[in-house]
Amino acid sequence: MLISYIFLSVSLLNSLHDFHVSSCDHSCADKPVFTPSRLVVKYGDPTSANCSVCQHCQSSFGLEIPVGNKKENGHLISWKVDHLTEWSLSPMCYYNTAAGHQCCSSLKITVYNPPDNVVLNITGNSWVWSEGQNIPLECSVQNVAPVENLRVTFYRGQRQLGQKQSNKTGDKPVSETFHLDFTSTKEDNGGEFWCEAELLLGPDGPQPPPVVKSQNFSATVFYEPYLTGASHPSPTVLTEGNPLQLDCFAVGNPRPTYTWAVPSGVSPTKSSVLIINSTTTEDKGQYTCFVSNSQGNVTVKFDVEVKRDYTKHYIAAAIIGAAVVIFLVVIIYFKCYKK
Repeated sequence: MLISYIFLSVSLLNSLHDFHVSSCDHSCADKPVFTPSRLVVKYGDPTSANCSVCQHCQSSFGLEIPVGNKKENGHLISWKVDHLTEWSLSPMCYYNTAAGHQCCSSLKITVYNPPDNVVLNITGNSWVWSEGQNIPLECSVQNVAPVENLRVTFYRGQRQLGQKQSNKTGDKPVSETFHLDFTSTKEDNGGEFWCEAELLLGPDGPQPPPVVKSQNFSATVFYEPYLTGASHPSPTVLTEGNPLQLDCFAVGNPRPTYTWAVPSGVSPTKSSVLIINSTTTEDKGQYTCFVSNSQGNVTVKFDVEVKRDYTKHYIAAAIIGAAVVIFLVVIIYFKCYKK
C-alpha cells in the first residue's frame, strides 16, 4: 500500500510539472523570457530558442511544443528542431506559483516558403500591341507562405509599373494571381517586361528579403510617326546658286515612308532628306513632306525663298559692257587707220 501511495504522489508531481491551463497569464510582471523573442524560419530549416523562467520558481515550469527536443538546465529550457515542418507553431513557456497562478510567454514563429515559381502572363498571350492599347498583365505566384507578407512588383526594364499585395491570410502555402492594367506607349517598344515576388518578413527575417523573378518578355508596340525636328520649321532663305537641304526625318513603327511635293510637282525621292545642289529662283515656294505608316501619318511644310544674286548679274553686265566698248574702239581704230 505504501508503495502505491508513493507511485501516485510521483505521478501527480510529474503531471503538475507539465500542467497548463487555458487561463495562463501573459501579462504578469515576471513572465518567462524567450531568446530570441521571435523566429523567422524557412520551411524545413533547423531552428532553436531558449526560455528563461523566473529564478524563484522551484518547480512546476515547462515548455509546451509539439516538435523538437527540450532540455532543462536549471531555470533555462532549451528547444531545438533539426527540420521545422510545422506551419502553425506557438511554443509556450510557463510556470505555476504556489497560489495556483500560471504565468506564461509565447514565442512567435513565422515559417515561410519562397514561391516555387513566378510567371508573367498577358491576356491573349500576345506581346505585340498598338500605342494607347490597354494591356492587362498577370503575375502568378505559386506555393508561397505566408501570403500576407507577399508583395508583387511589375516592371518594364528597371521602371516600376505598379505593386500589388495579397488580401489573403494563412500560414500554409497558397498560390495567387495578381493583375495590373496599364496603357502602352511608344517607349514600351522593345521593352523587357517582368514581375517579381518578394516576401517582406521584417527585420528578424532574411536580409535582403527573398525574391523570385519571372521570365522576361519583350514587347513590340506599333505607333504612328512623329517628327524628330520641328513640325513647323522656320522659313529657309538662301541665295540662288546655293544648295538646299530639307529633312523631315520621323520615328515610327513600322518604319515610315516619305513622299515630297515640291513647287515644280512631285519629287522622285523617297528619302526623308531632299537635296537641290544649286538653286534658282524657280525653286522658291512651299515644300511638303508626307510621312506615313500603317498607324498614321504626319505632314511637315517648309517655306523656301530663293533670292536673286544681283552681284553676279552686275559682273556679267559689266563684262558685256566692257566687251562692247572694246569692240567699238577696235572698229573706230580700223576706220581711222584706213583713212
